[in-house]
Amino acid sequence: MTRRSAVVLLSGGLDSMVCAALAREQGFRLLALTIDYNQRHRVELEAATRIAALLADRHIVLPLDLRAFGGSALTDDLAVPKDGLGDGIPVTYVPARNTIFLSLALGWAEAAGARDLFVGVNALDYSGYPDCRPAFVAAFEALANQATKAGVEGDRFTVHAPLQQMTKADIAREAARLGLDAGLSHSCYDPAPDGGACGQCDACRLRARGFEEAGLPDPTHYA
Repeated sequence: MTRRSAVVLLSGGLDSMVCAALAREQGFRLLALTIDYNQRHRVELEAATRIAALLADRHIVLPLDLRAFGGSALTDDLAVPKDGLGDGIPVTYVPARNTIFLSLALGWAEAAGARDLFVGVNALDYSGYPDCRPAFVAAFEALANQATKAGVEGDRFTVHAPLQQMTKADIAREAARLGLDAGLSHSCYDPAPDGGACGQCDACRLRARGFEEAGLPDPTHYA
């Protein structure tokens, strides 16, 4: 029996790694899509390649230079906040990033005959980005089925967000349960030249807290 294919957005972070492994556990053949958007933390692209080599049947790294737009500390000459998680949407938010990335994943999925998209967004322990919320995931799935030939002909798409209601501790535990080497992933927004994590940006704080609360050793290489 031929396995169904799924397109998985693979950034190289812990969340996307666990998301991909969960899709594989469900029996999907993985088409991993990584977007090289000229992000500040380009070391995550190396992490995505390492993870894809373990989990994916095919991996595409697609260049899309979002520095041409700017508007984020990850794509512009703005400082990455290091003073802890706040209440508002931080400057590390990349305008419409998940909408853009899921649209590209949808294009590949339709072309490849895949009808399942996986994205590792999380709405509990996260930085407050609007495109990580359940309402966004549901809205994109509805759009996918209105905007494509497959969708309007009844061959519907499903957008899976298996980490949506997990804490970072839950995600760390899932990585351990799945037998993943979490040290292969990279989360830091502002890594040192040697790729070491800064330990102080939002992504580092959330990741470290997750391993601590899970009672698991933190495999992160800190600068």
